[in-house]
Amino acid sequence: MSPQLILPLNDAQATLESVGGKGASLARLINAGFPVPDGFHITTEAYRRFVQENELQQNIDAALQLVDVEKPSTLEEAAKVIREAFLGATIPGDIASVIVGAYGDLAGTDPAVAVRSSATAEDLPEASFAGQQETYLNVSGADHVLEATKKCWSSLWTARAIGYRHRQGISSAGVALAVVIQRLVDAEVAGILFTVNPVDGNREHALISAAWGLGDAVVGGRVTPDEYVMEKRSGRMVRREVADKELMTVVVDEETEDQPVPENLRNVPVLQEADLVELNRFGVEIEGLYGMPMDIEWALADGKLAIVQARPITALPEPTFEPPTDWPMPDPKGPYMRGSIADFMPDPLTPLFLTMAIPAINAAMGRTMKEMIGGDASILESFITTINDYAYQYVKLGCRDWLWVVFRMLPAIPRLLRDSERHWREVARPQYMEVVTRWRARSPQELSAVELITGVDELTNAMADHLTALQVDTLGAAAGSEGLFTTVYDKLVKREGDPIAATLLLGADSTPIQGEKSLYDLALWSRQHNALADYLLNTPTSELAARLLDDEGHPEIDAWEEWRRRFQEHLQQYGHSIYDLDFAKPLPVEEPLPLLELLKLFIQGEGVNPHERQQILAARREAEVEAALSRVKGLKLRLFRWTLRLAQSFSVMREDSIFDIGLGYPVLRQILHRLGVRLVNAGAIADADDIYWLEKSEVENAAVALDRDDSLENLMGWIEVRKAEWRAKQLVQPPMQLPPKERIMGIKMDAFMPVSADEQTEETLKGIAASSGRVTATARVLHSSEEFGQMKAGDILVAEITTPAWTPLFAMAAGIVTDIGGPLSHGSIVAREYGIPAVLGTGIATRVIQSGQQITVDGDAGLVTLN
Repeated sequence: MSPQLILPLNDAQATLESVGGKGASLARLINAGFPVPDGFHITTEAYRRFVQENELQQNIDAALQLVDVEKPSTLEEAAKVIREAFLGATIPGDIASVIVGAYGDLAGTDPAVAVRSSATAEDLPEASFAGQQETYLNVSGADHVLEATKKCWSSLWTARAIGYRHRQGISSAGVALAVVIQRLVDAEVAGILFTVNPVDGNREHALISAAWGLGDAVVGGRVTPDEYVMEKRSGRMVRREVADKELMTVVVDEETEDQPVPENLRNVPVLQEADLVELNRFGVEIEGLYGMPMDIEWALADGKLAIVQARPITALPEPTFEPPTDWPMPDPKGPYMRGSIADFMPDPLTPLFLTMAIPAINAAMGRTMKEMIGGDASILESFITTINDYAYQYVKLGCRDWLWVVFRMLPAIPRLLRDSERHWREVARPQYMEVVTRWRARSPQELSAVELITGVDELTNAMADHLTALQVDTLGAAAGSEGLFTTVYDKLVKREGDPIAATLLLGADSTPIQGEKSLYDLALWSRQHNALADYLLNTPTSELAARLLDDEGHPEIDAWEEWRRRFQEHLQQYGHSIYDLDFAKPLPVEEPLPLLELLKLFIQGEGVNPHERQQILAARREAEVEAALSRVKGLKLRLFRWTLRLAQSFSVMREDSIFDIGLGYPVLRQILHRLGVRLVNAGAIADADDIYWLEKSEVENAAVALDRDDSLENLMGWIEVRKAEWRAKQLVQPPMQLPPKERIMGIKMDAFMPVSADEQTEETLKGIAASSGRVTATARVLHSSEEFGQMKAGDILVAEITTPAWTPLFAMAAGIVTDIGGPLSHGSIVAREYGIPAVLGTGIATRVIQSGQQITVDGDAGLVTLN
């Protein structure tokens, strides 16, 4: 069956190849139910027959051979030659007959139509070809339609079209042109709708340009139109600019012309609120249909909107936002502090974590306090608050709140100290583990979307319960017990020349240390297999990480599979340690590059044997303890023993509990990945990991729609905006305290807060002396786990903050410098365990120190010198 010459506008055969980009798009819009003016397609087969039967291809080839795209005059000359040949040719009789017949089937006598070119290399996602071919408006009568059709065919070879195809890398060989014939909308108002603001790239906004008359003056740029910026989701108008519209395109006899706008209409808004709402709705729906930002031409006549064209927007600026300069406090009195568990959230929070995990943490804090202390714990109802998406701790202190602190919390402290270890080990952690085990046993592939989000909810709540129990059971108890022990030791026991109190707490067998020893043991085992050791040392770390996940592409090395099994076993036991509390960030079990780098270091025989280091520290600790015990008696002895036991016990429990914050994250992230894949397949998001850029309500609504097999809203634009806004916020250094106060609840804050930027100089940074020693070496500034591969043995690690997942880097580091942290933070504890100098809480180190720069870290004075 020979290809058809004419197709109805909504025909299923109206493909890119048969009717060109514009025609295929109009067919898609009609079949989706949008109001598109009636008409028909003249297919590319008609064009090819016209060229073939008039032997025009030889004219085209000859003209193109003389073209030099760097010389516009040659483009113009070739276009002129081809156009004259086309206009002098005759449309074959059978083609002319079907065109006239289809035109006659339109309602009315000699109806006015728009004759539009539609090329096969047009209105594509990667190249729109907007304005490259011709459109003729207000064409009336069969002869005029045929003449306009020939003109459209010849416009495939205008100078602009030839040059544009060349610049886009599209060959002119084989291109063809269809023509769309549509009833002309004698528009009172017309214009363009961009479903993304093309000025600033904001995906949450639509931009509507509108003017009086036909849309040709707006499209051609001959009039300054009114502009309306709409918030797509709500349909709310964000901004309106009414222009002085000097001219309008109108229908006159059998043509169109530009005429002056009547004086009383020049500065009048051309669209009413109802029109804007409907246009915005059409834009959102069309963008959802195509799954990408769209450029839509529309017309309004007799109160009815019509869509006359829709093409992808091919060149958009990245959404841009200015970094925030204001830090608006929900409670102007505050206080807001970036400390304690807020330390584990150094970056702006992603939307899913912010809307799902932060409410869960606050609810869990209330439950935990009520369970463990009793009374009305509303003082903690907004314990974690976000300002510019950064996490802050907030504790309101009204009169009733002070009563709760005085009569409930303070009297409960002795009991909490007594029971906290048992509570965490026998209640909090097992409850978390029970939820993790239950969801680990379920296959995400077999669960509905709503069941998947239920799993994420339960795991998030379990994490929040663990985190808030940790806040009471381990972080608070560890800080209190270590502070108490240090006071007792310094006041009653320590003599001149004795080590600092922290020395008596070193050498413990915490989970992070166990993880390091496990990796060291695997390195020793690997060294026994020469071929394996050579392969591990000489293979890029990124390739090793990829091979770990590849069941098929393993190297031909005898010990490889056993090594792979052992390493994966290590990841299963220790790979849940978090880099960041925000569950959008990957885990070591997913990105084991720093572990592999440390493994290589150990295989090479470099680095310190963690077994020996721990034994040395433990022996020194025991010797100092015995020496102290031998010289104190009575009450001093009892106080020393009691506070030492508490501090040693809680210091281990603190590290273990922090390490286990991410116990449920591997399962939680697997579930979210599976749900993300389903959203990608449904056209809602572009990448599975984009699910983290949605809010909880959006994910819940999408899950319901997936299970019902409903169509989903295209959320890609919102996601790009949120990513851009997040990047802008990440550029700023959030204030550590709002508003700045020297004391809170009578407690002096300078020991807990990083040094402010105005206290620092260009040559020297002040911080907290966290681990003694002095070293000069190369700085390595790392902002995330993605940069861990840059770390080299002997570098000084410079980071915002370190969590247990950063521990492998300590074995490679000569010293530690952080923006955030204090004497009781993870970084200082681990640095002391490793015997390397550390200065924490500098506030701005990651912003002023450059990777590769020589710096000196003085862990005794708390100074970092930039050499």
